[in-house]
Amino acid sequence: MKKALDKTGRNSGLVHILSAMESCGSYRPWHDKQSGKTYLKGSQSKCLHYYFYFIDPYLGFGYVRVPTWCPFKLQVYINGHNILANELKKEGINHSMIDNAFDYIEDFDKAQQICDNIDIKKIHKRLDELAKTYCPVHSSFNQVYHWSIMQAEYATDIVFKDQKYLQSIYSELVSTAIHTVKPDNIATFLGHKVDPRYQGEMGNNYNIRIQGSRIKHTMGKSSIKMYDKFSKILRIETTTNDVTFFKHYREVEHRDGTKSMKFAPLKKNIYSLTLLCLLFKAANKRYLEFISAFDTKEAGRKRLDKVTKPKQKNNRNYKGFNLFSDQDIVLLLTVLRGEYNISGFRNKDIRKWLPNFNSAKISRLIKRLNVFGLIKKAGKTYKYYLTKLGKELVITAQRLKETVLIPSLNY
Repeated sequence: MKKALDKTGRNSGLVHILSAMESCGSYRPWHDKQSGKTYLKGSQSKCLHYYFYFIDPYLGFGYVRVPTWCPFKLQVYINGHNILANELKKEGINHSMIDNAFDYIEDFDKAQQICDNIDIKKIHKRLDELAKTYCPVHSSFNQVYHWSIMQAEYATDIVFKDQKYLQSIYSELVSTAIHTVKPDNIATFLGHKVDPRYQGEMGNNYNIRIQGSRIKHTMGKSSIKMYDKFSKILRIETTTNDVTFFKHYREVEHRDGTKSMKFAPLKKNIYSLTLLCLLFKAANKRYLEFISAFDTKEAGRKRLDKVTKPKQKNNRNYKGFNLFSDQDIVLLLTVLRGEYNISGFRNKDIRKWLPNFNSAKISRLIKRLNVFGLIKKAGKTYKYYLTKLGKELVITAQRLKETVLIPSLNY
C-alpha cells in the first residue's frame, strides 16, 4: 500500500483497489412446508469482496470493504489519528507522525482539545458519502446504512524527547506488569469487578514484534495493552470487539413498553463512540496510575525507611511494615485487590479475606496503614483507599515475593 500511496500521492480520492474471496452474509430461497410460504432466508456464504483504499479530506486514509452479493454489508476502517492530522493541518499546527503515532505536536493541549471534540455527526455524513461512492447499488433498494461499531481502540500516548529515556524504564515496566497485574486488576482497569460467574478468558500476554515489545491484558473481547512504539512513544491502548461489554447510565425501554434509568450496556451504533471514548480514557488513566508506582528507584530508600521504620503519633508507637512478614504481606496484598481501587474498602471487607482477624485487630491494622500514609480516609465515611505510596509498597512487596523469594526457594 505504501507503493500505491507513493505513486498516487497524498491527495484526496481513491488510492488503490484490492479483491479477495471471503465469507459474507447472504440469502438463500427457503420453503416452509408447514406454512406453505417461500421466502429468502439469511445465510452465510462466500463472495468476491473489493477493498477500496481512499484518502478522505476529513477521515484521512482508510478503506471500505464491499461485498458483491446482497445485502452489501459494508465494513469501513478509519483511524482517529488521521482525523487529528487533517485538523492540525487546517489549524496550521506543526506536527510529525511515525506510522499512526505523533512523535511531535507544536501544541499538545490544542491537539487534545481537537480529539475531545471530534464530531460523530460529521463522521456519519462521511460514511454515507463513502457508501454512496463505493457501493452505489444500495440506493436501488431504497435503503440507508445503519453504522455500528465492530471494533474500537483508544490510545493514550506518552511521547519522549529521546529514545534512551523510554528504553531506560520500559523493560522494567513490562517485567513488573507481568508479575503484578492479576485478573482483578485487569477487571478494574476496564471498569468491571471480577464476578465468580464470569466464564470468559482473562490473562496477560507478552510478545516481541518488529515495532517493539508489547504486554496485553485481556478480559473476554476487551483488552488493555502497553507497548513502546518505535522505542520513542509509550502507548496505553484499550480495545474492544464488543462495545456492550461497557455499561453506562441511560434510559432503557423494556418489553412491556415501560422505560427506566439504569446502568445498561452501550449501544453498538456509532453515536456510542462519544461515551466509549470517555470510558476508554478512564481505563487508560487507571492503568497509567497503576504502572506509575512501578519505578521507585529515585527515592526508593527514603520511601522504604518511611514505611519500615517505627513511627510515633499521639504518644503511641507504631511498628513499621516488614516485607518479609507473612502477616504484613497478606494485609498489603488484600488492600491492593482490584475491586477496592474503585470502591474503596472497610473493616468488614478486609475481615472477609482475613477470617482469623477480629474487627478490633483489623481496626488497629487500618489505623497503622493510615499512620504510615499507605491509605487515606474518604471524607467522613469509614471507607479507605490506597495512596500512591501504598500502591508502590504493595507492588514492591508482590514483586519481591514473585521475582525474588519464590524463585530463590524453588530448588
